[in-house]
Amino acid sequence: MICGATATGKSGLALALAKRLGSVILSADSRQVYRELDIGTAKPSASQQQEVPHYLIDICDPTETMTLADYQQQAQALIASPPLPEPSPPPPLLVGGTGLYIRSVVQGLKIPRVAPQQELRSQLGALGQAQIYAFLQQVDQDAAEKIHFNDQVRTLRALEVYYVTGCPISQQQGENPPNYPILQIGLECSDSNALTSRIAQRTEQMLAAGLVAEVETLSQKYGWDLPLLDTLGYQEIKQYLAGEVSLSEAKDLIVLHTRQFAKRQRTWFRAYPEIKWFDADNSDLLAQVWQCVQEFIDI
Repeated sequence: MICGATATGKSGLALALAKRLGSVILSADSRQVYRELDIGTAKPSASQQQEVPHYLIDICDPTETMTLADYQQQAQALIASPPLPEPSPPPPLLVGGTGLYIRSVVQGLKIPRVAPQQELRSQLGALGQAQIYAFLQQVDQDAAEKIHFNDQVRTLRALEVYYVTGCPISQQQGENPPNYPILQIGLECSDSNALTSRIAQRTEQMLAAGLVAEVETLSQKYGWDLPLLDTLGYQEIKQYLAGEVSLSEAKDLIVLHTRQFAKRQRTWFRAYPEIKWFDADNSDLLAQVWQCVQEFIDI
């Protein structure tokens, strides 16, 4: 498994390791699962996907919802039945920056199999956060203690699970770790300026590759209210196309918001001591990680 904040070079390292191992890559990115969102999600190019088979990319339409349970089920199925035909195929590389996706596989999260109930969410949301949080305290005090008073997303999900199943979400959660060993590798930039430079460079590359045109195409096909257009990279270009900011300002906003997002990712991953960390800017990165992989395989 390779994780870390955005723009730390996870994809490049994974590609190099997969070639050496003769393995495949399982994406752990919550937006790369959607078709047509290519540039803004830094999705592996067609040539990279030809070099090494990638899975869990382009598996649903932008108007569909990929739940955590859906992702976990597909990832676990691929791990249980590797797509490579060899008698003893090498283990796949789980690669990405979506913490919950990775945790769902690595720690075997128990996830309530309840699909989003949009009508129920709308009805509850209209009551206001204070009221629905009070409902949650009444039906699932344990969940309420773990969910912040102002966290409407998790409050709605907890109520949704309760009303659909009749059982509190706190009683349906937990972990069922897999019975196979997992090497967890993390990439980070010890120099914050170096990470900012990486983010700025990648943003320039996205714009040069046609990010504006991608947002225009998505908006024309699915409408400006497509939820995915309110995510990182797309939202800022959406503002530019609406005339709210200049393209230069949109670029600066992408860099700023990406830095903030990377900080949150780093905080998330740092909470797990099992991860072995490597400096993304180390010139010997591949050699160091490869040695770690070989030692793990020989155990």
